[in-house]
Amino acid sequence: MSKQKQAQLRKSVLPFAKSNTRASIFQMINTIIPFFLLWFLAYQSLAISIWLSIPCIVLAAGFVVRTFIIFHDCTHMSFFQNKKANRVVGTITGIITHFAFEKWKWSHSIHHATSSNLDKRGIGDVWVMTVDEYVQASFWGRLAYRLYRNPIIMFGLGPLYLFLVSNRFNRKGAKRKERINTYLINVSIVGIYALLIWAIGWQAFLIIQLPILFIAGAAGIWLFYVQHQFEDSYFENEEEWDYVKAAVDGSSYYKLPKVIEWLTGSIGYHHVHHLSPRVPNYNLEKAHESTPPLQKATTITLKTSLQSIRFRLYDEASKTFVSFKEIKDHLKEPKSGLQIPTQKTSVQEK
Repeated sequence: MSKQKQAQLRKSVLPFAKSNTRASIFQMINTIIPFFLLWFLAYQSLAISIWLSIPCIVLAAGFVVRTFIIFHDCTHMSFFQNKKANRVVGTITGIITHFAFEKWKWSHSIHHATSSNLDKRGIGDVWVMTVDEYVQASFWGRLAYRLYRNPIIMFGLGPLYLFLVSNRFNRKGAKRKERINTYLINVSIVGIYALLIWAIGWQAFLIIQLPILFIAGAAGIWLFYVQHQFEDSYFENEEEWDYVKAAVDGSSYYKLPKVIEWLTGSIGYHHVHHLSPRVPNYNLEKAHESTPPLQKATTITLKTSLQSIRFRLYDEASKTFVSFKEIKDHLKEPKSGLQIPTQKTSVQEK
């Protein structure tokens, strides 16, 4: 794609990069109120049977994901036109989702500025090693990476690490505003937890809140993981890296059933979001449907996205993700430059 076409593509989504106050407020109403209602119903159902609470818990987790999308838009200053409104709503939704607003705003902006850049990995992204890096790594380095990429750890322990550790502490070098925001959210969470435990007891509280956070966290990590970890995703070194290509070729269009698409705030249109982060979630589908070149982005579905679990390493030679099994015979070959044949069954042709 020429620079002229790239500029035209970015220009074509500009009309959708405008928030609508009425749409934003309506989304808050149809997201946050149902979450609290489902939480209450889950608690009330415990008096009859815990099995009645489970559907409410699962649905409440879905609304936490949807609340996170509001939080996410606020970090991009795209949910409201007013910056203060974005920060206030972002902090409130940060309390519900247990994410520190200012801290995540900082790391996520870096993710957007460096996504798919092999020379600028490490902040706001999923840990990705290239084949050559893995082959040359020490035993302990490989072990750490294999543990990190293990689905049980990533989607099982990952949510607990996010909520209890990563999101609760400030990063080194954080500015005063960022530190205070993290403290405010932490204190608010502790206060709300204490009030609920006092009101309904710690057993009922844990039975409801822990599964909600775990399911929502695992779903969120999965969405973040799968939308950049598909077979022929775009990755380049700094001198070859291009922002538009990283957005359109390095982010997938996750075609989800309409109900799940609604609960996830249309974040499946991830290529549109990376091309223009100022497009609010309720305009992503419109931008996709109105811009033919964006419809050529790699499309994955619920079924085909499951194949992403086996994509562990990025091979710079073949420009594809490969599994650990595919490089087993090359571990003793430094700078292997693998040429691994692949069958692109998980995505449509670009």
